Amino acid sequence: MNLLESMIEKAKTNKQRIVLPEGAEERTLTAANQLIRDGIAEIILLGAPGEIQILAKKLGLENIDKAVVIDPKKHDKKESYANLLLELRKKKGMTPGQAAMLVEDPLYLACLMIKNGDADGEIAGAQNTTGDVLRPALQIIKTSPGVKVVSGAFIMFTQTPQYGENGVLLFADCAVVPNPTAEELASIAVASAQTMKSLTGVEPRVAMLSFSTRGSAEHEMINKVREATRIARETDPRLLIDGELQADAALVPDVGSTKAPGSLIAGKANVLVFPTLESGNIGYKLVQRLGNAEAVGPILQGMAAPVNDLSRGCSVEDIYKMVVIASNQAIGMKNNI
Repeated sequence: MNLLESMIEKAKTNKQRIVLPEGAEERTLTAANQLIRDGIAEIILLGAPGEIQILAKKLGLENIDKAVVIDPKKHDKKESYANLLLELRKKKGMTPGQAAMLVEDPLYLACLMIKNGDADGEIAGAQNTTGDVLRPALQIIKTSPGVKVVSGAFIMFTQTPQYGENGVLLFADCAVVPNPTAEELASIAVASAQTMKSLTGVEPRVAMLSFSTRGSAEHEMINKVREATRIARETDPRLLIDGELQADAALVPDVGSTKAPGSLIAGKANVLVFPTLESGNIGYKLVQRLGNAEAVGPILQGMAAPVNDLSRGCSVEDIYKMVVIASNQAIGMKNNI
């Protein structure tokens, strides 16, 4: 059984409540139908019930009647959610009128449901931008304690089983923070380790990547990686982490033992933390395209509850997999309580 199959089985045995704010979007609805059919999660669709019903009939979706469908403009908890939003944002100047209006926005409603304990995770972005998805999540759900920044990771299913965890690695940050500070990079490293642990169950081994290994070069960019490694160790003393490491030193045992003798990570890394967004984004796309790897993500990490963003060009399969991942994230977070 490969990792994705094991995550599917884990989700099936401990079903989470995943809310899909874009409930009347065709790919989202089709994925929801398949997820319900396969028993992956309890699906909550936000949207006009009549519109969802008509679209489901048009697409021949037979399982949508088993989803919970909530009309953002008319439901039993609308007033209580508006009050919750007002309480959370009143120090920022939010008025009752603004709260009453925003609570009808599916992206805000989804986050309020999670905050109130009525859902366990959210997947959105088939119709909305990353900024639109993140804004209510950061305002309502917020980040996990001690996390300074939200970042985006990809699970890479490579065809090189000698690397990572039988060919599976986590790359970050590939989606959110253009040029993280040392503190932000450390936060990304800690969050990436948590993501790897919650999704795979294996011990994360984090390599902080650079163009230098253990002082083979000197530059302010390398200093940032060294400082981030130090901060990450202070933040989580149990974390298996090393840096700065070049990519080959992080992945290849012979190179790792030569360039970084005595390191617990060199040659054994399964989590790669890139120093900038451009390097992370370029890196995952090169591995995906030239190495024929499957890249699943971006997985938003650092949030207090799973909120994952989709590309607006996503497929039904992408949505399906992201619900599986969000379910596993939710299970992992609950087990850590």
